[in-house]
Amino acid sequence: MRREALVLFLALPACGNDSTGAGGGDAGVSLGDGGGGFVDADIPDGAKAFVDGGFAGPDGGVIRADRFVTNVVSFTPGECAGFGIPDMPNIVEGPPVGAGSSAGSLDVVSLGIGGEIVLSFEPNAIVDGPGADFIVFENAFWTGGDPSKPAADYAEVSVSEDGTTWKTYACAPPSDTTACAGWHPVYSAPGNGISPVDPATAGGEAYDLASVGLTKAKLVRIKDRATSTCDGTPPKPTNYGFDLDAISIVNAETP
Repeated sequence: MRREALVLFLALPACGNDSTGAGGGDAGVSLGDGGGGFVDADIPDGAKAFVDGGFAGPDGGVIRADRFVTNVVSFTPGECAGFGIPDMPNIVEGPPVGAGSSAGSLDVVSLGIGGEIVLSFEPNAIVDGPGADFIVFENAFWTGGDPSKPAADYAEVSVSEDGTTWKTYACAPPSDTTACAGWHPVYSAPGNGISPVDPATAGGEAYDLASVGLTKAKLVRIKDRATSTCDGTPPKPTNYGFDLDAISIVNAETP
């Protein structure tokens, strides 16, 4: 089965991860221009709109826009990707839009089987501080409300300060998923009073830079580690693989 690949470099062209890809049949997919202040048309009342240069916090304050993804550095969709791509890059920028433990958010982009995306927070960065330093949000939920049965799409998370040297959190499903992203529901959503930068309440998977030996990271790379295959005859599904909602910085270089 042919894997259709699309690599897009939107900024930071010196990034040292995989910089080429097979020019597949998806080359005509539009990823948008990132305009409109991160407003996502699929979210009621434009809940991800800027508020005084950032996003409304749960305490009435403002969370800086660069505490979330500000730039898609590269994106290589895997097979059966496509959901959310027309809304890129806006759909992965800004805070998460969680749907709780019983449902998955639709404010996501599906990476596809083996798909990969690299993101930055420029001009901000993640720094090592007390506890978790950043959070990755997917759209997992508990099947039938049972926490032992997550509806999960696992992904490997890597971090880098320079785009050349990467540090990776171990993720080898189905046997080892502890450090994988994609298996905890997301509870924080704009306007619901749950902070997207609080690891104790936001949901998603929280990561500590110290555990991979870094004190600072400017880039996060997410690589789908699905164990399923994209079978069937065209038209194939477009929602396979890891579904990225957002990434937030807990300990930021510029809070």
